[in-house]
Amino acid sequence: MSGILAGKRILVTGVLTESSIAFHAAKVAQQEGAEVILTGFGRLSLVERIAKRLPKTPPVIELDVTNQEHLDGLADRIREHAGDDSGLDGIVHSIAFGPQGAFNFLEGEWDDVSTAVQVSAYSYKSLTMACLPLMERGGSVVGLTFDAQVAWPKYDWMGVAKAALESTNRYLARDLGPRGIRCNLISAGPLKSMAAKSIPGFEDLADVWNHRAPIGWDLADPEPAGRGVVGLLSDFFPRTTGEIVHVDGGVHMMGA
Repeated sequence: MSGILAGKRILVTGVLTESSIAFHAAKVAQQEGAEVILTGFGRLSLVERIAKRLPKTPPVIELDVTNQEHLDGLADRIREHAGDDSGLDGIVHSIAFGPQGAFNFLEGEWDDVSTAVQVSAYSYKSLTMACLPLMERGGSVVGLTFDAQVAWPKYDWMGVAKAALESTNRYLARDLGPRGIRCNLISAGPLKSMAAKSIPGFEDLADVWNHRAPIGWDLADPEPAGRGVVGLLSDFFPRTTGEIVHVDGGVHMMGA
Protein backbone atom coordinates (compact mmCIF):
# COMPACT_ATOMS: atom_id res chain seq x y z
CA MET A 1 0.00 0.00 0.00
CA SER A 2 1.29 3.46 -0.88
CA GLY A 3 1.01 6.56 1.27
CA ILE A 4 3.15 8.73 3.51
CA LEU A 5 2.99 6.14 6.31
CA ALA A 6 3.45 3.06 4.15
CA GLY A 7 5.19 0.28 6.05
CA LYS A 8 4.93 2.01 9.43
CA ARG A 9 3.33 0.74 12.62
CA ILE A 10 1.59 3.34 14.78
CA LEU A 11 0.21 3.08 18.31
CA VAL A 12 -2.82 5.34 18.79
CA THR A 13 -4.28 6.13 22.21
CA GLY A 14 -7.49 7.95 23.02
CA VAL A 15 -9.93 6.57 20.44
CA LEU A 16 -13.29 6.66 22.21
CA THR A 17 -15.78 8.01 19.64
CA GLU A 18 -15.79 8.93 15.97
CA SER A 19 -15.68 12.58 17.04
CA SER A 20 -12.23 12.21 18.60
CA ILE A 21 -9.06 13.50 16.97
CA ALA A 22 -7.45 10.14 17.73
CA PHE A 23 -10.08 8.31 15.65
CA HIS A 24 -9.39 10.52 12.65
CA ALA A 25 -5.63 10.24 13.14
CA ALA A 26 -5.99 6.44 13.11
CA LYS A 27 -8.26 6.57 10.06
CA VAL A 28 -5.97 8.82 8.02
CA ALA A 29 -2.92 6.82 9.16
CA GLN A 30 -4.49 3.63 7.77
CA GLN A 31 -5.44 5.40 4.56
CA GLU A 32 -1.80 6.47 4.26
CA GLY A 33 -0.54 2.90 4.57
CA ALA A 34 0.12 2.45 8.30
CA GLU A 35 -0.62 -0.55 10.46
CA VAL A 36 -2.46 0.79 13.52
CA ILE A 37 -2.76 -0.58 17.04
CA LEU A 38 -5.16 1.08 19.47
CA THR A 39 -5.18 1.31 23.25
CA GLY A 40 -8.23 1.78 25.41
CA PHE A 41 -8.97 2.41 29.05
CA GLY A 42 -12.08 1.51 30.99
CA ARG A 43 -14.61 1.11 28.18
CA LEU A 44 -12.72 -1.43 26.11
CA SER A 45 -15.89 -2.80 24.51
CA LEU A 46 -16.73 0.72 23.31
CA VAL A 47 -13.24 1.21 21.86
CA GLU A 48 -13.47 -2.18 20.11
CA ARG A 49 -16.83 -1.22 18.65
CA ILE A 50 -15.54 2.13 17.37
CA ALA A 51 -12.41 0.40 16.02
CA LYS A 52 -14.64 -1.54 13.61
CA ARG A 53 -15.57 1.76 11.93
CA LEU A 54 -12.00 2.30 10.79
CA PRO A 55 -11.04 1.19 7.26
CA LYS A 56 -9.36 -1.87 8.79
CA THR A 57 -10.23 -3.11 12.27
CA PRO A 58 -7.11 -2.81 14.44
CA PRO A 59 -6.30 -4.71 17.63
CA VAL A 60 -7.09 -2.96 20.92
CA ILE A 61 -4.81 -3.19 23.97
CA GLU A 62 -5.96 -2.22 27.44
CA LEU A 63 -3.83 0.59 28.86
CA ASP A 64 -4.21 2.73 31.96
CA VAL A 65 -1.31 5.19 31.80
CA THR A 66 -1.43 5.64 35.59
CA ASN A 67 -0.93 1.89 36.11
CA GLN A 68 2.78 1.00 36.13
CA GLU A 69 2.07 -2.68 35.50
CA HIS A 70 0.20 -1.76 32.32
CA LEU A 71 3.11 0.42 31.20
CA ASP A 72 5.70 -2.23 32.06
CA GLY A 73 3.88 -4.82 29.97
CA LEU A 74 2.93 -2.58 27.05
CA ALA A 75 5.86 -3.43 24.77
CA ASP A 76 5.21 -7.16 25.14
CA ARG A 77 1.51 -6.71 24.39
CA ILE A 78 2.35 -4.75 21.26
CA ARG A 79 4.74 -7.52 20.21
CA GLU A 80 1.85 -10.01 20.45
CA HIS A 81 0.11 -8.16 17.62
CA ALA A 82 3.15 -7.15 15.60
CA GLY A 83 4.24 -10.53 14.27
CA ASP A 84 7.85 -11.02 13.26
CA ASP A 85 8.49 -7.29 12.95
CA SER A 86 7.91 -6.02 16.48
CA GLY A 87 9.10 -2.46 15.90
CA LEU A 88 7.02 0.66 16.42
CA ASP A 89 7.41 3.75 14.22
CA GLY A 90 5.06 6.19 15.89
CA ILE A 91 2.96 6.98 18.94
CA VAL A 92 -0.11 9.18 19.16
CA HIS A 93 -0.69 10.49 22.69
CA SER A 94 -4.31 11.61 22.89
CA ILE A 95 -4.84 11.30 26.63
CA ALA A 96 -6.12 13.99 28.97
CA PHE A 97 -8.32 14.10 32.03
CA GLY A 98 -9.19 16.61 34.70
CA PRO A 99 -11.55 15.98 37.62
CA GLN A 100 -14.26 18.60 38.05
CA GLY A 101 -12.22 20.25 40.80
CA ALA A 102 -9.48 21.00 38.30
CA PHE A 103 -11.80 23.42 36.49
CA ASN A 104 -11.87 25.87 39.41
CA PHE A 105 -8.49 27.54 39.58
CA LEU A 106 -8.68 29.27 42.97
CA GLU A 107 -10.41 26.40 44.75
CA GLY A 108 -8.78 23.47 42.96
CA GLU A 109 -7.21 21.02 45.43
CA TRP A 110 -3.96 19.16 44.87
CA ASP A 111 -5.59 15.75 44.53
CA ASP A 112 -7.52 16.99 41.51
CA VAL A 113 -4.66 19.06 40.11
CA SER A 114 -2.12 16.25 40.45
CA THR A 115 -4.47 13.85 38.66
CA ALA A 116 -4.84 16.29 35.77
CA VAL A 117 -1.07 16.76 35.49
CA GLN A 118 -0.27 13.05 35.77
CA VAL A 119 -2.80 11.91 33.19
CA SER A 120 -2.50 14.84 30.79
CA ALA A 121 1.24 15.61 30.92
CA TYR A 122 3.40 13.07 32.75
CA SER A 123 1.79 10.22 30.80
CA TYR A 124 3.30 11.65 27.60
CA LYS A 125 6.71 10.73 28.97
CA SER A 126 5.69 7.47 30.63
CA LEU A 127 3.88 6.18 27.51
CA THR A 128 6.86 7.02 25.30
CA MET A 129 9.31 5.34 27.66
CA ALA A 130 7.11 2.23 27.80
CA CYS A 131 7.32 2.00 24.00
CA LEU A 132 11.00 2.90 23.74
CA PRO A 133 12.24 -0.73 23.48
CA LEU A 134 10.26 -0.99 20.22
CA MET A 135 11.67 2.19 18.67
CA GLU A 136 15.29 1.24 18.09
CA ARG A 137 15.04 2.48 14.49
CA GLY A 138 13.75 5.88 15.62
CA GLY A 139 10.31 7.26 14.99
CA SER A 140 7.84 9.99 15.85
CA VAL A 141 5.79 10.79 18.95
CA VAL A 142 2.85 13.16 18.52
CA GLY A 143 0.71 14.51 21.34
CA LEU A 144 -2.36 16.73 21.44
CA THR A 145 -2.49 19.99 23.34
CA PHE A 146 -4.75 23.00 23.71
CA ASP A 147 -2.74 26.21 23.39
CA ALA A 148 -1.31 26.95 26.85
CA GLN A 149 0.22 30.33 26.00
CA VAL A 150 -2.77 32.15 27.46
CA ALA A 151 -5.23 31.72 30.32
CA TRP A 152 -8.45 30.52 28.70
CA PRO A 153 -11.84 31.05 30.34
CA LYS A 154 -13.11 28.00 32.26
CA TYR A 155 -10.03 25.83 31.49
CA ASP A 156 -8.14 26.59 34.72
CA TRP A 157 -5.88 23.77 36.00
CA MET A 158 -6.28 21.84 32.77
CA GLY A 159 -4.58 24.80 31.12
CA VAL A 160 -1.71 24.38 33.58
CA ALA A 161 -1.60 20.66 32.77
CA LYS A 162 -1.39 21.46 29.05
CA ALA A 163 1.46 23.90 29.76
CA ALA A 164 3.21 21.03 31.55
CA LEU A 165 2.58 18.81 28.52
CA GLU A 166 4.12 21.38 26.20
CA SER A 167 7.20 21.66 28.39
CA THR A 168 7.42 17.87 28.68
CA ASN A 169 7.41 17.66 24.89
CA ARG A 170 10.48 19.90 24.66
CA TYR A 171 12.47 17.93 27.24
CA LEU A 172 11.46 14.61 25.69
CA ALA A 173 12.55 15.90 22.28
CA ARG A 174 15.89 16.92 23.78
CA ASP A 175 16.58 13.55 25.36
CA LEU A 176 15.25 11.29 22.60
CA GLY A 177 16.63 13.21 19.62
CA PRO A 178 19.96 11.33 19.75
CA ARG A 179 17.94 8.11 19.32
CA GLY A 180 16.30 9.43 16.17
CA ILE A 181 12.93 9.99 17.84
CA ARG A 182 11.04 13.20 17.11
CA CYS A 183 8.52 14.58 19.62
CA ASN A 184 5.95 17.16 18.57
CA LEU A 185 2.49 18.38 19.51
CA ILE A 186 -0.60 19.38 17.57
CA SER A 187 -2.41 22.31 19.18
CA ALA A 188 -5.99 21.92 18.00
CA GLY A 189 -8.89 24.27 18.39
CA PRO A 190 -11.90 23.25 20.50
CA LEU A 191 -14.01 20.35 19.27
CA LYS A 192 -17.33 18.93 20.39
CA SER A 193 -15.83 15.67 21.58
CA MET A 194 -16.38 13.40 24.58
CA ALA A 195 -13.63 15.31 26.42
CA ALA A 196 -15.36 18.64 25.79
CA LYS A 197 -18.43 17.45 27.69
CA SER A 198 -16.37 17.36 30.89
CA ILE A 199 -15.34 21.04 30.60
CA PRO A 200 -17.74 23.39 32.41
CA GLY A 201 -18.53 26.39 30.23
CA PHE A 202 -17.14 24.78 27.07
CA GLU A 203 -19.47 26.82 24.87
CA ASP A 204 -18.03 30.08 26.24
CA LEU A 205 -14.54 28.86 25.49
CA ALA A 206 -15.41 27.63 22.01
CA ASP A 207 -17.19 30.86 21.13
CA VAL A 208 -13.79 32.57 20.81
CA TRP A 209 -13.21 30.55 17.62
CA ASN A 210 -16.50 31.70 16.10
CA HIS A 211 -15.17 35.27 16.01
CA ARG A 212 -11.39 34.96 15.74
CA ALA A 213 -10.46 32.12 13.36
CA PRO A 214 -9.40 33.87 10.12
CA ILE A 215 -9.62 30.70 8.02
CA GLY A 216 -12.65 29.44 9.92
CA TRP A 217 -13.09 26.64 12.41
CA ASP A 218 -15.64 23.82 12.54
CA LEU A 219 -16.29 22.58 16.07
CA ALA A 220 -17.64 19.32 14.65
CA ASP A 221 -14.73 18.46 12.34
CA PRO A 222 -11.71 16.75 13.96
CA GLU A 223 -10.23 15.58 10.66
CA PRO A 224 -7.91 18.58 10.09
CA ALA A 225 -6.24 17.91 13.44
CA GLY A 226 -6.06 14.19 12.63
CA ARG A 227 -4.33 15.01 9.35
CA GLY A 228 -1.88 17.21 11.22
CA VAL A 229 -1.01 14.30 13.48
CA VAL A 230 -0.36 12.03 10.50
CA GLY A 231 1.81 14.67 8.87
CA LEU A 232 4.06 14.79 11.94
CA LEU A 233 4.16 10.99 12.10
CA SER A 234 5.45 10.86 8.54
CA ASP A 235 8.98 11.34 7.24
CA PHE A 236 8.06 14.70 5.72
CA PHE A 237 9.30 16.42 8.91
CA PRO A 238 12.63 14.60 9.41
CA ARG A 239 14.34 17.36 11.42
CA THR A 240 11.35 18.87 13.22
CA THR A 241 11.18 18.12 16.94
CA GLY A 242 10.14 19.84 20.15
CA GLU A 243 7.56 21.86 18.21
CA ILE A 244 3.89 22.76 18.53
CA VAL A 245 2.00 22.84 15.24
CA HIS A 246 -1.26 24.79 15.46
CA VAL A 247 -4.33 23.40 13.73
CA ASP A 248 -6.81 25.94 15.06
CA GLY A 249 -7.99 28.08 12.17
CA GLY A 250 -5.32 30.66 12.99
CA VAL A 251 -6.66 31.83 16.36
CA HIS A 252 -3.25 31.45 18.03
CA MET A 253 -1.75 34.23 15.90
CA MET A 254 -4.43 36.82 16.60
CA GLY A 255 -3.60 39.64 19.00
CA ALA A 256 -5.39 40.33 22.26
